[in-house]
Amino acid sequence: MRRVLITTAAVLILVFLTTNLFADDATTSSNSRAIDTVWMLLAAFLVFFMQAGFAMVEAGFTRAKNACNIIMKNLMDFSIGSLAYWALGFGIMFGASKAGLFGSDGFFLSAGDPSTGDGLWQIAFWLFQAVFAATAATIVSGAMAERTKFSGYLAYSAVITILIYPVVGHWIWGGGWLSKLGMIDFAGSTVVHSVGGWAGLMGAIVLGPRVGKYIDNNGGKKISKAIPGHNIPLAALGVFILWFGWFGFNPGSTTSGTNLSIATIAVTTNLAAAAGAISAMFTAWIRYKKPDASMSLNGALAGLVAITAPCAVVSPLSAVIIGLIGGILVVLAVDFFDKILHIDDPVGAVSVHGVCGMFGTLAVGLFAESRYAQAAGLGDVNGLFFGGGAKLLGVQALGAISVLAWVSVTALIMFLIIKKTIGLRVSREEELRGLDIEEHGMEAYSGFQIFTNQ
Repeated sequence: MRRVLITTAAVLILVFLTTNLFADDATTSSNSRAIDTVWMLLAAFLVFFMQAGFAMVEAGFTRAKNACNIIMKNLMDFSIGSLAYWALGFGIMFGASKAGLFGSDGFFLSAGDPSTGDGLWQIAFWLFQAVFAATAATIVSGAMAERTKFSGYLAYSAVITILIYPVVGHWIWGGGWLSKLGMIDFAGSTVVHSVGGWAGLMGAIVLGPRVGKYIDNNGGKKISKAIPGHNIPLAALGVFILWFGWFGFNPGSTTSGTNLSIATIAVTTNLAAAAGAISAMFTAWIRYKKPDASMSLNGALAGLVAITAPCAVVSPLSAVIIGLIGGILVVLAVDFFDKILHIDDPVGAVSVHGVCGMFGTLAVGLFAESRYAQAAGLGDVNGLFFGGGAKLLGVQALGAISVLAWVSVTALIMFLIIKKTIGLRVSREEELRGLDIEEHGMEAYSGFQIFTNQ
C-alpha cells in the first residue's frame, strides 16, 4: 500500500510539473505575442501622430491664405487612404503573390479573424501598415501645395493608397520580386518616402509653378522668386512632431517588442536626424551666408528619411555619416529642382523624400554590417564598405530605380487623367485670392489682414 501511495504521488507530481511546464511555455508565448502586438499598436499611434507633423510643416512653409487647404488635404488623404487601404490596398500589398508583382487576396481585411490570435495580430498589423500608407500619400501634399484643386487631390489620395503604393510595398515587403532578390528597406526609405517624393515630383510637373514663382529677366532666363512660408515656428513644431513620430516609424518596423534591436534602431534614427540638421545648416550657411532655418529643419527630415531603410543594419557611426550626407543632399537638391529645373516644390518634399529616400536605400548597400543585421533578424549581410562586395548595393540600386520608374509613370498618367477630367489646378484668380476662401469658404486666421498679391 505504501508503495502504491508513493507511486501515485510520484505520478501526480510528474503530471503537475509537466502541466506547469507546458503552461509556462504557453504563457511565455502568449506574453510574447501580447508584447509584440502592444508594441506594434503603440508604434502605429506614433506614426499616426506624424500626420499632424506633416500638416504643421506644410502649413508653416506655405502662405497663410492656404493654411486651411493644407489641413484639409492632410485630413482627407488619411481618411480616404484608410478606407482605400482597408478595401483593396492591404490585399494588393500583402496578399498571396501573383508573379511577385501584386497580392491577390486579403481584401477588406478578410484575414483579420477576431476569434484567433493570428487574426487579431493581422488586425493590428493592418493598422500599422495603414498609417504608413497614409504617410506616403500625405508627402505629396507639400509638393503640390497652394495651387491644387481640392477634388483633384481627393482622387489622387484614393489612387495612391489603392494601387501605386501597395504595388511597391508588395515588391519589397509583401514577398514580391525585390524581396526575393534580397532588397532591404527596413522601414521604408523607398517604399514610403520615395513613393511619396516621386509622386509629388510628377504632380508638381503636371501642375506647373505657382503664379509669380518664376520671372523672366531681360536676358530671357527664368529667375526663381522666393515665396516665404507664413509661420516658421509652426513648421518647426511639425518637424519635432515628425522626429518624435519616427521613433514609431523605424523601431516599430520590427513589429516585435521582444526584438531588442529596437534600441539600436532608435539610436541610429536619432543620430541621423541630428547630423542631418547640422550638415544642412552649415551647407546653407556656406551657400547663402546665413544659417537658414527652413533648410535646417528640412535637414533633420532628410536625415530621418535617409536612415529609414538602413536603421536596423548600420552602426551609430554609420548613421551619423548617412545623416550628414542626407543634410547636404537636401540643400543641393532643393536648389537643383528650383533653380535649374524650375520645378516648384513649396516645402522641398521631392528633395527630402525622393532624393534622400533613394540615397538611404543605397546606403544599405554601402554601410550594412552583419552584426546589426543579424540582431534585427535580417540575416548575414554586409555592405560594400564592410567587405560585402557590390551585390547588395546592386540590388538596392535596382529596387530604387524600379520604384522610381513605376511611380513616375503611374503617377504621371494618373495626374494627366485627373487634369483632363475633374481638373487638377485652380484658376489664376482662385490661386491669387487663396485656396482657403475659394475652396473651403473660410480663413485660417479670421480677423487678420492677409495680403493676396502674389
